[in-house]
Amino acid sequence: MGVRSRSAGGWGRGAGAGKGRRMISVSLWMICSSWLCWSANAQMKIPPETVQQWAVSYGKQILALSTKYSGSLLLQKKYKDIESTVKMEEVDGEELVKRFAEEMEGMLGRKMKSVKRLAEAAEDADLYHEFNATLQFDYYNSMTINSVDEEGNPVELGGEFPLEENEHFNKLAVNTQQSDIQVPTNVYNKDPNILNGVYMSEALNDVFLDNFQKDPTLTWQYFGSATGFFRLYPGIAWTPDENGVVTFDCRNRNWYIQAATSPKDIIIVVDISGSMKGLRLTIAKHTINTILDTLGENDFVNVIAYSDYVQYVEPCFKGTLVQADLDNREHFKLLVEELQVKGEGKVKKAMKESFKILNEAAARGQGSLCNQAIMLITDGAMEDYEDVFQEFNWPERRVRVFTYLIGREVTFAQNVKWIACNNKGYYTHISTLADVQENVMEYLHVLSRPMVINHDHDIIWTEAYMDSVLPNTEELFNTRAQSLLLMTTVAMPVFSKKKETLSHGILLGVVGTDVPLKELMRLAPRYKLGVHGYAFLNTNNGYILSHPDLRPLYKEGKKLKPKPNYNSVDLSEVEWEDDDEKLRTAMVKGETGSMSLDVRATVEKGRRVMFLKNDYFYTTINETPFSLGIVLTRGHGEFIFTGNVSIKEGLNDLMQPDVTIADEWTYCETDIDPHHRKLTQHQAVFRYLTGKEPDLECDEKLLRQTLFDAVVTAPMEAYWTAVMLDSSGMEEGVETAFLGTRSGLMRVTRYVGSEKRVAKRKVFSKKFLSPSDKENIFTLDHFPLWYRRAAEYPAGKFLYYIPKEDTREVSGKMVISTTAVTVTVEKKTAVAGAIGIQMTLDLLETRFWATAKQPNDTDCSNTEGICPLTCEAMDLACYIIDNNAFIIISKERNDVGRFFGEVDGSVMAQLIRMGMFKRVSLYDYQAMCKMGGHSTSSARPLLSPFYGMVAALKWFLTNFLLRFLLEFNICGFWHSDHLAEAKPGFKASAQRKKADILQPCDTEYPSFVYEPSIKETNSLIKCGRCQKMFVTQAVPDSNLLILVVQADCDCSRQYPPITMNPKEVKYNASVKCDRMKSQKVRRRPESCHAYHPHENAKECGGASHIYPSVSLFLTCLTASLACLKASALVCR
Repeated sequence: MGVRSRSAGGWGRGAGAGKGRRMISVSLWMICSSWLCWSANAQMKIPPETVQQWAVSYGKQILALSTKYSGSLLLQKKYKDIESTVKMEEVDGEELVKRFAEEMEGMLGRKMKSVKRLAEAAEDADLYHEFNATLQFDYYNSMTINSVDEEGNPVELGGEFPLEENEHFNKLAVNTQQSDIQVPTNVYNKDPNILNGVYMSEALNDVFLDNFQKDPTLTWQYFGSATGFFRLYPGIAWTPDENGVVTFDCRNRNWYIQAATSPKDIIIVVDISGSMKGLRLTIAKHTINTILDTLGENDFVNVIAYSDYVQYVEPCFKGTLVQADLDNREHFKLLVEELQVKGEGKVKKAMKESFKILNEAAARGQGSLCNQAIMLITDGAMEDYEDVFQEFNWPERRVRVFTYLIGREVTFAQNVKWIACNNKGYYTHISTLADVQENVMEYLHVLSRPMVINHDHDIIWTEAYMDSVLPNTEELFNTRAQSLLLMTTVAMPVFSKKKETLSHGILLGVVGTDVPLKELMRLAPRYKLGVHGYAFLNTNNGYILSHPDLRPLYKEGKKLKPKPNYNSVDLSEVEWEDDDEKLRTAMVKGETGSMSLDVRATVEKGRRVMFLKNDYFYTTINETPFSLGIVLTRGHGEFIFTGNVSIKEGLNDLMQPDVTIADEWTYCETDIDPHHRKLTQHQAVFRYLTGKEPDLECDEKLLRQTLFDAVVTAPMEAYWTAVMLDSSGMEEGVETAFLGTRSGLMRVTRYVGSEKRVAKRKVFSKKFLSPSDKENIFTLDHFPLWYRRAAEYPAGKFLYYIPKEDTREVSGKMVISTTAVTVTVEKKTAVAGAIGIQMTLDLLETRFWATAKQPNDTDCSNTEGICPLTCEAMDLACYIIDNNAFIIISKERNDVGRFFGEVDGSVMAQLIRMGMFKRVSLYDYQAMCKMGGHSTSSARPLLSPFYGMVAALKWFLTNFLLRFLLEFNICGFWHSDHLAEAKPGFKASAQRKKADILQPCDTEYPSFVYEPSIKETNSLIKCGRCQKMFVTQAVPDSNLLILVVQADCDCSRQYPPITMNPKEVKYNASVKCDRMKSQKVRRRPESCHAYHPHENAKECGGASHIYPSVSLFLTCLTASLACLKASALVCR
């Protein structure tokens, strides 16, 4: 009526028009009204029975296609035939986890013995070495080996040092007969302390070689000296950064710091009064950051700033200690950067607050319950503060106080030194940025005194970490599973045993060796755990050491980089279904037991979800802070069957050209004998079984099962060959047939003629199932994707999907079709393997479009709705979607591979409402989110560009001449890491303003799953003036659905797209604070060395006076100018 009244008004205004014109208007109005009425009420009808006929017909076609070219019926028959001969065993998870743990304990025990031998050798060498201040000694410096000068002569500390690529050491060029020495650029490489230490530690070369012969699985062995040099075996050529700088200092590494000291509670107290402005505040901030870098996950910390009053840099942490994990340390660094100077310094209040925090923590049983220390960073102390120490710390002096006097002024040096000397601490004077590193390290030597005097050689194990120092790190990032890039280090302190220095507690350094976690995880073989099973390790603090779902890398541009918090991912953030953290608590406490969880597991990088019932079994690994867990999935991990065939019969079938085995698995140990290291697992198995290498250590049970699978699957080669030779010809578009078994055996056939088609389709077909296609082959980390997905689908029914990695044009996309094969004995069923084909999307499309149309002569007498119905009609949109609602076929070819909800939110919303699809919430606690405009990151520069320039200039002018007098190695100082980091830092800061910075965050994202009990549905969706009809029908014997949608009704305004994009979980200030300071259950290290009655506390620091001669000055100046010139060329 509204339309009509408006039109009538229009006629009234045009009363002078002719009669014919008025009749035309009325006719147009009637046509328009009729169309609107039809659109609103006379809705298009899509006959559901027609769509059902299409689904049945299409299902029969693709089932026949998949069955024929895969040979699945034959393979299932072959496994059915042997059911009477195989033995079905129930997997005992408790027994399995204990056995794995014992093997890991044995392996780690061998590493500990190697480290002990190194420590003993180093201490003996020092005992019989007399310090020689004039010692002249040439050694192999890893920076200069094999280098020559302009005349072709070896450079100083260089010389010929043979290097050869070695498989065992990540294909790096190494010298397995000799170690060499690395010295940081800011340490003078011919300093008497360095030369004496290097000379003394030459004795370790024989021990390195002996250790490697006794245990060929050892990787890097090393000695990190307290003076700064690093002896590494095997020797390598060290690669400096682009500025020619080596910033690596072994004393900064976590393994060194943990071995040198016991756990500690640290309160950092920094003066931000007005006198601390400018360079002093810059040095103070750098000092705080350096102290934070010396802390680990067994330590606890807080940071307090003071002027007229006391302020916590993080108010959330007021009055408490927080674990010094990577997240909290980086958080403190960000807040420290924001500190500003103001007011007058009142150190007394700050010291009282610090003592209260430490005392309350000890009283409540919180913190490390070991060493306690206050780090006072100030430019002077004028108050009467003695009564504070009398009240809180004397006479026991349980809390050590370390003082750092900042700036050139020494007016208050005695006051600041008095504080340290009367509280068993150490005093240092820091006047430049270059002084920070060496002076901060002094506190570690003081804390190590009780342990050194006691001669307690505590063995420590580090958390997981990546060795980013090695030159081929980037290559490893791109070729290995992320969870297998990590390593742990076992380390032990080295002490001086000389009687005359016993009370001084002299720490000589730390020895250690690396243990790649992938080698440890090989001791929990995948085949014993089943298709979805896995093993994982965590530390005494609950952090992940190894887990297949750990993702330590993220992509920045085209490069993969470690996440800022990659080694402090908690077990509860990966096994997030453990809501009550019962699993985490039990494992952290070192308990042995089991539990079950219903979990939502994901594949294809989180796009698809599977609902599993997992049984967890866990135990501790003795003599380490680690716990081991294994997961067996109900239905897949419960049973394992074993068969038996003769070696001759099995070997013949195993060596056929279409057969491969999992090269990342350990069928035979090839890493013990150097002659075996270049053998593939396939070659090693052949040589062992034929008697050519009888000394190889092999997994007999795995070999027996592999031979059995080779025999059972052998007929598939003849079958696939017969299909290719069929006179009726091959179906255009079938590319590859493949199968895989639980033993890691795969058979692959590329159908004849596919090579030419593959050349047109470029990379995916060639990559599929190749060694580089990690997602689709057996790896140390997982079973192939097609195997895992098939295992969750009824055996005999094929599952179809388009791989996520297939990002090419639609005309070249491939489809995977796969199904499971099972073995049943006495009603116990185990998955024997999976089989399938790879085919072109064109093949499936051609079949579907031919099926989804009725001919014009169709009998429509009994059909209600559109007849004949065809998907070619302009007003119909037809889709094939899979059980996760990803589009496989669409008229709009750019939609292929997309989530259907993004294409049509209205229909997807209705399918969810009707229960045909279920929305499943998933969480990612390892995500990286954009920070927006906030210019902070864990890798941020020390200074902003402007203030950095000013501070650097001021530092240069005020300190340059003095450094000439005090530093013999100005070239080394020029290349010091502070300057090297500052220069790219200025540039990086500007770049970060233009780009989005990523930071760790928590996200929630959806996945969608088809409910198989609902086979069909149809509905009308009201969208304003039109209604949209759709019909959905399941395709029999598959995971596919046909979706026919009315295309001429646009509902996008009323129904926005439904996406799978993750959303960051935002926490309010209160919740965020609680999360940051919450202290989860952890197991403290067993040993603590905080006190010894014979400790010489009188050695508490102080500046020595140096009076350089004029001749020395001139010599140093000449050398330094030459070095500066050379440095400028390098930097260019």
